[in-house]
Amino acid sequence: MNKPRLMQGNEACAEGALAAGVRFFAGYPITPSTEIAETMAKLLPQHGGKFVQMEDEIGSIGAILGASLAGEKVLDATSGPGFSLKQELIGYAACAEIPAVIVNVQRVGPSTGQPTSPSQGDVMQARWGTHGDHPVIALAPWTVRETFDATVMAVNYAERFRTPVILLMDEIVGHLREKVVLPEADEIEIYPRRKPTCTRAEGYKPFTPDKDLVPNVADFGTGYHIHVTGLIHDETGFPSGSPKVTEEAIRRLHQKIEIAQDEITHYDEFFMDDAEYAVVAFGGTARTAYEAVEAARAKGLKVGMIRLMTIWPFADKVIRALAAKVKGILVPELNYGQLVGEVERAAGGQCPVELLAKYNMEIFTPKEIEGAIEKLCAGGKA
Repeated sequence: MNKPRLMQGNEACAEGALAAGVRFFAGYPITPSTEIAETMAKLLPQHGGKFVQMEDEIGSIGAILGASLAGEKVLDATSGPGFSLKQELIGYAACAEIPAVIVNVQRVGPSTGQPTSPSQGDVMQARWGTHGDHPVIALAPWTVRETFDATVMAVNYAERFRTPVILLMDEIVGHLREKVVLPEADEIEIYPRRKPTCTRAEGYKPFTPDKDLVPNVADFGTGYHIHVTGLIHDETGFPSGSPKVTEEAIRRLHQKIEIAQDEITHYDEFFMDDAEYAVVAFGGTARTAYEAVEAARAKGLKVGMIRLMTIWPFADKVIRALAAKVKGILVPELNYGQLVGEVERAAGGQCPVELLAKYNMEIFTPKEIEGAIEKLCAGGKA
């Protein structure tokens, strides 16, 4: 059994990536994500991997996509300004179906904003940052140990669905230190790189979807002829100007994730058995919200909590069922209001949804959220 360790969230991210089989990291230092790069630089060579500090954030994501096409499991880590620069190639990875994990340890924006100050302002950018209709998976851990687990999960999902996956951390969790016990290697489920199921002589086409709608694209250098492009393409991988091919390609990119949405929607419920009101939170803010909910219940208020780990695709079914049960929902988030719009949409008018926004560089205090809960339960605005 592994020994307990005092570990930072960013360090747990790097450890999780290594455990999941990541053997290539390219990045550019930026707070508050730099410890991920530092840890990977130290540990990757010990695992036979490669660490490259690139000239900028665009070069970084280009490098990991190239390494992924060559057969490596890959990771890149950044924060808001760097995440903005990566958007074009995130779209390229979605269209070309290149497995990759991009970690965004969020900080205050826009632009350079407030470096190293906590924020959750990149929720919508994680979903819609690159142009066009594209799918995305985004996970938001709330503890150091879960950061390890979520990173393993992100790598597995990237490989399974051949898609970019966003690990949407925040400065709170990234710089948090907790005592953790990491799982043994044989306790960790690893999804292997997908391989072709037939030869070129048998009619192999790299983008022919399997039963789960995901293609088994061969790695470069393994004897297959592969053409990769950001243009809409048919099963051969070559561009097509056909409306039919375009419609089918975009639909499949979405459906390969949609058909597994229930499986990849991860969340926790707390105190919901008798709850008449609920708090919906994620990431570092969920830690504060949990304490606030406990305090409110100690005062006799029937309030529960839903903690979302999967941010995208959004947990529509979870929120719809929640809204049918409670009289009101409170959404605290460290931004001007982003996740609340999705909660309100999924609730479908079944109950009021109130935003508690904070965007002044400081984290929530339990008292702030507790006060908003009390107002919600009294029938007022949060």
